[in-house]
Amino acid sequence: MIDLHTHTVFSDGELIPAELARRARVAGYRAVAMTDHADASNLQPILDNVGRMVRQFGPHCGIELFFGVELTHVPPALIPDLVAAARDGGAQLVVVHGETLVEPVEEGTNLAAIEAGVDILAHPGLIRDEEARLAAERGVALEITTRKGHSLTNGHVAVQARHHGARLVINNDAHGPSDFVDRDLRRGVALGAGLSQEEYHQVEENSRYLVSRILQAGTR
Repeated sequence: MIDLHTHTVFSDGELIPAELARRARVAGYRAVAMTDHADASNLQPILDNVGRMVRQFGPHCGIELFFGVELTHVPPALIPDLVAAARDGGAQLVVVHGETLVEPVEEGTNLAAIEAGVDILAHPGLIRDEEARLAAERGVALEITTRKGHSLTNGHVAVQARHHGARLVINNDAHGPSDFVDRDLRRGVALGAGLSQEEYHQVEENSRYLVSRILQAGTR
């Protein structure tokens, strides 16, 4: 299993990065990305500190570790510059906190994130046709989430992704030890969103593709 959307004590998570990595491995995950909530105030400190841990601890953890950020509640007009700043700052993965129904995310966030070419648009809520279509064109992955609340629109996201050919990934948005769900629940969330078994397997393959893309970028 792979989780490309997790949080540590560097934002609102419960665990230091080393413990998050250990908990994920024990729960059966083979790769994890630490993507703490960020805006202009804390972007570089997150990348510096979590990046240092990933480089030092990664070879010894028995799990593939990656680091990035989840740009959160950033005004849409500022998203492109912060995406660029995150990549320039060393982020291996850039996620944007999408227009979930359970938080007052500013309208236009989904579109700005997709236009900026983020890697994953997290919990995109009631994503519109034009946004899902553009995500497919730009190669932006849309997230199916196991997280309570954010998961309310998983079915809608799945329908839009299927209709427009957008890539889906499934993540936990993990903030603590209990958030690393097992394979059965992970599959159940995907099937509950209306995906077929074949589509679920493709979603898991999409996460493996993103991991391989990060690894290839690191060898250039």
